[in-house]
Amino acid sequence: METMRIVVTGTVGAGKSTFVKTFSQTEVIDTEKKATDETSLLKKKTTVAFDFGTRNLSRNMELQVYGTPGQSRFDFMWDLLIRRAHAYILLVAANRSSAFNDAREIISFMNHRVQIPMIIAMTCTDLPGALGQEHVMFGLGFMNDRNRPPIITVNPHDKMSVLEAIMVLMAHQIFHGHGAKLPAQSTATPAQPTQQTTKSNYQWPKRQFSAGG
Repeated sequence: METMRIVVTGTVGAGKSTFVKTFSQTEVIDTEKKATDETSLLKKKTTVAFDFGTRNLSRNMELQVYGTPGQSRFDFMWDLLIRRAHAYILLVAANRSSAFNDAREIISFMNHRVQIPMIIAMTCTDLPGALGQEHVMFGLGFMNDRNRPPIITVNPHDKMSVLEAIMVLMAHQIFHGHGAKLPAQSTATPAQPTQQTTKSNYQWPKRQFSAGG
């Protein structure tokens, strides 16, 4: 069976763990612990390593989704997870512009380690103070259309919304993919939680369009 690995990242409270739980067909492996710092102002528990869920797209294709911690003190897990990913989603809470700088740091961190397709997914768009797409993109440092990734709205609690986000990411991967080979293996890469990690031979079509959009 071929495997595609997607990382769901973002700042604290953006909905990463909920996204993975809503997506997964299998029981989710999580590493949530009681929040003891300023994170406790947003939620009672926080991810300290990763969340992991899977879904079969067909007989021959399994999609694995890894949710990262939101706090930068766990950035060693960002590093381990992103190096084996085929693509990633950045979740951004549209109602918390104070977290946009942290989201920009996550983007910079990821893009310094890998060059893989990514999209931005806005959450909390129904809450007071939520900003629109253009304001969010500006806050994340995307001043113009050059190299701008796709941006969508997602409700991490809604299965159809989550699956649509995954489909957008996969379409972006197909049309804007950076090569056909898997990300380079790292000696520090953690094993797949449920079984021994095996190298996938999954290949995406060659890039057909320029980056952006």
